[in-house]
Amino acid sequence: MVTVRSGLAFGSAVLVALLVVLGSTVGLVALGWGVGLGCSLVMGAAVARGATGVLGPADLVTGLRAVLACGVAALVAASFVQQPAVRSLVGLTVAALVLDAVDGWVARRTRTASTFGARFDGEVDAFLILVLSVYVAQTLAGWALAIGAARYAFLVAGWCFPWLRGQLPPRYWRKVVAATQGIVLTIAAASAAPGWLTYTALAVALALLIESFGRDVLWLWHHRRATPAQVTSGPAPLHLQRP
Repeated sequence: MVTVRSGLAFGSAVLVALLVVLGSTVGLVALGWGVGLGCSLVMGAAVARGATGVLGPADLVTGLRAVLACGVAALVAASFVQQPAVRSLVGLTVAALVLDAVDGWVARRTRTASTFGARFDGEVDAFLILVLSVYVAQTLAGWALAIGAARYAFLVAGWCFPWLRGQLPPRYWRKVVAATQGIVLTIAAASAAPGWLTYTALAVALALLIESFGRDVLWLWHHRRATPAQVTSGPAPLHLQRP
């Protein structure tokens, strides 16, 4: 266990080191630096607000994933004004996706699973998918942005309709769908498959996402008259959760 302050300081140092490496290898421009650091500040503020004073081993793994996601965001932002660093972008993304399978395992092995940890994990998943969808929308298919925007559209809708902030029951399928989005978007970003196959995979991934979110919305609608104790004070528990 480490304190939230120590964890955030270490994460910031790792991110700066990562951006320095990217600057020396792919020539990261100022826009990339600004977006990477800005994303780090927002995530740090969210962690400081939601954590309970200490970070467990799994939270530290998720924090490393957050650093990698900020690095991906920096590269995506830079791709708007310079030649995309596809290999670096894909490499960081693959590392983040691999670690996604690690943090849940660590939480179970160390018996340190927590509500905050699950939420932190889901937010990092959602952010990485959003960043990847921005890149794919820019380079391949504009409608792919809907994949990354879905989670945030659900969040905004929850502000307007309180019943969408209800407590959802655990469902492993959400994690499967989230993993599918990350894998498909990474393949699309890497241009690792023929165009027709990439478009088909993106369409299937979006369809799965719509089905999964739709099922949750229907469940929340049918249970919208729950008692106040069954409704959370913030956004609904993440559509993307540790298994």
